[in-house]
Amino acid sequence: MNFRKDGPMKTPARLDQQYVWHPFTQMRDWLRTKPIVIASGKGAVLRDTKGKEYLDGNSSIWTNLHGHAHPKINGAIKKQLKKIAHSSALGLANEPASFLAERLVKAANGEKKAGHFAKVFYSDDGSTALEVALKLAYEFTRRSGRSKQPKFISLEGAYHGDTVGAVSLGHIDLFHKAYKGLLFSADKLQAPYCYRCPFNKAKPERADARTYRKCNSECTSQAEKVFSVQKKKGNPYAGFAFEPLMQGAAGMIAQPSGWLKQVTDIAKEHGALLIADEVMTGFGRTDPSKTHFACQQAKVQPDFLCLAKGLTGGYLPMAATLTTQRVFDAFLGEYHEFKTFFHGHSYTGNQLGAVAGLASLDLLETEKSLRERAVLQQTMREALLILWTSPYVGDVRQVGLVAGIELVKDWRTRKPFELKEQAGIRVCQAMAKRGVLTRPIGSVIALMPPYCTTPKQMKRMVAVLLEAIEETFPQAKS
Repeated sequence: MNFRKDGPMKTPARLDQQYVWHPFTQMRDWLRTKPIVIASGKGAVLRDTKGKEYLDGNSSIWTNLHGHAHPKINGAIKKQLKKIAHSSALGLANEPASFLAERLVKAANGEKKAGHFAKVFYSDDGSTALEVALKLAYEFTRRSGRSKQPKFISLEGAYHGDTVGAVSLGHIDLFHKAYKGLLFSADKLQAPYCYRCPFNKAKPERADARTYRKCNSECTSQAEKVFSVQKKKGNPYAGFAFEPLMQGAAGMIAQPSGWLKQVTDIAKEHGALLIADEVMTGFGRTDPSKTHFACQQAKVQPDFLCLAKGLTGGYLPMAATLTTQRVFDAFLGEYHEFKTFFHGHSYTGNQLGAVAGLASLDLLETEKSLRERAVLQQTMREALLILWTSPYVGDVRQVGLVAGIELVKDWRTRKPFELKEQAGIRVCQAMAKRGVLTRPIGSVIALMPPYCTTPKQMKRMVAVLLEAIEETFPQAKS
């Protein structure tokens, strides 16, 4: 495609800096350097407009599952384009969205004979998937007579998106504090951040902090206390929102084995609906087996399952909120009763997104994909071991095909870098120069490769990360 228009030729980089406002980016910094402009991609490789190649170290912000330009997903979209790209879901149904809904419900129910999930509400992205779950839980709680003023709780460091409801569930001041005046109040529950937990008495070791922690699971007992106190106030929590197994934007906080099951059991005992945010963790990201979702891996049964990012294999913006027949029935009534769920999106159930999702599920369920993901997970685990040679690596947390590498000033003291030092940003910039792209979360470097990544490419990503740390902090070589 020729992007040139009449008049003097302008480069994409110049046009970007002149007109585009980027998310989660300090634009003053952005305008000081020439941006990388991505032109194409194939598999786990991205290419810029100058022809330079980069390994996609974070699956294009945690979305791309099978690699770029995958022939099966490309083919499904091309075939659908010959029919129709989009039609309204308000008063109309369409073929791909109907088939995808069935596949999602069956995947989420797993091998259970009596299906738990029954309905799918489509939206556009992770934020809206959470917004849908929040609104449904709120109104279901009111209609069931359990509370007139439903109250919610989420994990410390929670990030569930950028719509107002999703932001209200968040507890990252850097992202959320500025909007405090717009939000409703949501309580927070201590997250099991083993590396920096005040109850963990273990001295730092060269291993994932979850494996050598010394505590009495105080975070779990505190959960019992928090839910009990709220119940005694006469208004038990309507819902508990969480990311299962690993919190993404909190800094890739990996949960110790069994923690989530214990805490969600406590929440259920106190009547709270479970809202599982699997926007990042879904579709095999945390487990290279036939289990699609982290909740299944953790043996947790949520009332709402929120999906996005990998839903279409990283091709198109599409989200889904799965819920139960019980919740659905609370919105049934005669037209004049106005029990309808008054919420929607123009591109709900978009056909192109749906066929991409169906093709992605087909790929996920092949024996070849299962085998390659298992190999890639083990390759990642073994490759990450080299990072312990750096005194600036404090913790390495891996769950499935997600890894978070926490940078510190000294691993022996866990002393953190201050945000103004931009440790994570500087390391990622050094990685980009070497042909690996990812994005930091503060001082945590995230690695989340597409499933098509070869063992050689995976090893290269980790080797480049270590080289970048040594360049950024030269004394790391000593």
